[in-house]
Amino acid sequence: MKDDRQLKIESALAQIGSLEDPATGAVNYPIYHSTAYRHPGLGQSTGFDYTRTKNPTRTVLEEAAAKLESGDAGFACSSGMAALQTLFALFGQGDHLIVSLDLYGGTYRLLERILSKFGVTASYVDTNDLEAIEKLRTPNTKAVFIETPTNPLMMITDIKAVADWAKPHGILTIVDNTLLTPFFQRPIELGADIVVHSATKYLGGHNDVLAGLIVTKGKELSEEMFFLHNSIGAVLSPTDSYQLMRGMKTLALRMERHESNALAVARFLQNHPQIEAVYHPGLSEHPGYDVQNRQSSGNTGIFSFKVKDARWIEPILQNIKLIAFAESLGGVESLMTYPSVQTHADIPLEIRDAIGVDDKLLRFSVGIEHIDDLIADLDGALKAALSKTEGAEA
Repeated sequence: MKDDRQLKIESALAQIGSLEDPATGAVNYPIYHSTAYRHPGLGQSTGFDYTRTKNPTRTVLEEAAAKLESGDAGFACSSGMAALQTLFALFGQGDHLIVSLDLYGGTYRLLERILSKFGVTASYVDTNDLEAIEKLRTPNTKAVFIETPTNPLMMITDIKAVADWAKPHGILTIVDNTLLTPFFQRPIELGADIVVHSATKYLGGHNDVLAGLIVTKGKELSEEMFFLHNSIGAVLSPTDSYQLMRGMKTLALRMERHESNALAVARFLQNHPQIEAVYHPGLSEHPGYDVQNRQSSGNTGIFSFKVKDARWIEPILQNIKLIAFAESLGGVESLMTYPSVQTHADIPLEIRDAIGVDDKLLRFSVGIEHIDDLIADLDGALKAALSKTEGAEA
């Protein structure tokens, strides 16, 4: 078999860990639970000393993640938020970050309520507006942090344009690639320095493992991230590393179904009389459609939509049956979330209102169920909501 760097991504995913244990030929790489490892002699090491620093099972996962994202090193963390905390530890007193305006609430909370205590400041902006980014730049600006697509409004940023702007200023480009995964988008190939994932989502794909991943490009940056990963210690356990690898093996198949299902549901909602707006970058009307097609090979399975009447939100969530009212995304099961009171509640109301995360917005993580069943479930919930409000007005 040729080296996995040369394989198509579908093959590289399916073969994660399958060639890493030549001693036994194990197709699934073993779980090494040991926290300590014998030294062959004084000053000698097998490469593994203490499991927080390095674990064989986690190493296979980290190396696979780095290859998939075209990076130099990977770091598996105990959650997506642990991954963000670890990479944000690159920054300290007086440092300034430029950050996507439409941002996951947990990232905003980490920046504003925790990192601010250590003197790190952040400015929020539409990262597709290079003039606005330039106006925010200061001598202390160390990084630009991009979500693309953003969660939940699916705003698209031109990664290459931002990276090309950042590099001459010595500013790092960090991209949260959770929603597209390396199957559809590889930011490092577009000039990014760091990629981060909530691997709980599409990479794991089954709503059964909590994990985060960081991938870095460049020797110095990778060495610094290794130091932070080991020092902070929010590392992924061997069992969870194995479980994440198992999920990643089917990523290609799942993402193809997520993409096709989500686009079909989005098109259904576009023409529905109860829907005010649909935010999906796969729709030609989306303002980021051209950039998305240029820098990505496909679309995610999550999108958002607005109903015309906020009174419909609760009955919709009460009447979906196949789709679960639950607070996550990226699993094989379809989930629906109400961002303004759940995932984005920590973002101030004035910011939510300014970007459009209001009381009429629902976020839909479309699973891999049959598309006819998903549309029927959603249509039934919308009709039930309309009927309830019409009955109340009668």
